[in-house]
Amino acid sequence: MRTIRFLLQKEFLQIFRNKGMLPIIFLMPVVQLVLLSFAATYEIREVNFHLIDFDQSEASQQLVQKFQATGYFNLQSSSFNVDDGIEKMRSNDVRLALVIPQDFEQRLKLGQFASVQLNIDAVDGTTAGLIQGYGRSIIQDFSSRIRPNVENIKLTNQQGIEVIPASWYNPNLDYIQYMVPGILVVLISMIGMFLSGMNIVREREIGTIEQLNVTPIKRYQFIIGKLLPFWIIALFELGIGLLIAYYGFGVPFVGSAWLLFGIAGIFLLVVQGLGLFISTITDTQQQAMFIAWFLMVVFILMGGLFTPIQSMPVWAQELTIFNPIAHFIEIMRSVMLKGAGWFEVQHLVGLLTVMAVLILPASIFRYRKSTS
Repeated sequence: MRTIRFLLQKEFLQIFRNKGMLPIIFLMPVVQLVLLSFAATYEIREVNFHLIDFDQSEASQQLVQKFQATGYFNLQSSSFNVDDGIEKMRSNDVRLALVIPQDFEQRLKLGQFASVQLNIDAVDGTTAGLIQGYGRSIIQDFSSRIRPNVENIKLTNQQGIEVIPASWYNPNLDYIQYMVPGILVVLISMIGMFLSGMNIVREREIGTIEQLNVTPIKRYQFIIGKLLPFWIIALFELGIGLLIAYYGFGVPFVGSAWLLFGIAGIFLLVVQGLGLFISTITDTQQQAMFIAWFLMVVFILMGGLFTPIQSMPVWAQELTIFNPIAHFIEIMRSVMLKGAGWFEVQHLVGLLTVMAVLILPASIFRYRKSTS
């Protein structure tokens, strides 16, 4: 233990003396958390649209006003030619061309179906889906409000179905509450994988690894001395991130902090094991950074951070069992937002534990073979 204590002291001194590494460790994660939490959102505002109103009625004007009053749409221009709206979409001036037919109000008064056309720029399929969803919701709400007020309406004998939504764990459907826990996972993963792996490669790159190998220091002591500082720093960064999430973004924390930090410790052993393995197969920090970044991109894109895992192909969903980031993102969201306890997340913790037991010893064994 005394040897490990001296190694930890030496590593922390190296970290805090490196003026270039300090901003990367302590400043960049905070900046990334703040910026990504606002930027990584599927909510859109002020979508410019072109209006083609052939009806020019009071009902059509009310519909247009309702579009603008939501804050999601902004009337940019209008005309009486559909081709004008398509041309404006082609030139990226608008994302939507709203077409209201000539008999719009009359059909509403007669109790008939009235159609409204939404011509959407669908180059970005995700944004197009959001615009369509917003537009459909506004039109349906407008229809439900205006029909009881119009005269001469022909009521049918069919009874309507009232839908009463109840949004649990995120009542306001705030996308920041969904994204911040996942972004926190990505940030501590980068610290665990990148810095741990690059720290060992740096010793090899500057030629000091041979000097360390001929000292009486045992290999397990060397590995602990190299990995434990960044394990501690990553947990510290997680604590800072949780405080920013709670006080800065209003993200609730209804679960157990002890449970979350305990699982985070296991998760960090997995990503640090991957970083250690990368360091054993690379000779320079650039090579280590490239391989680590490649793995991180794959883990993030298939981890359910931006797109639900359930929407992926079956083969991709099956591959996520080998993705530690996907498991910890689910744990983070469940503990923070749902108040999940050990019983609800124990199967995911079991997967992370198996990964840690397999990856970390294998990486240490690979390190011994490459440096003996």
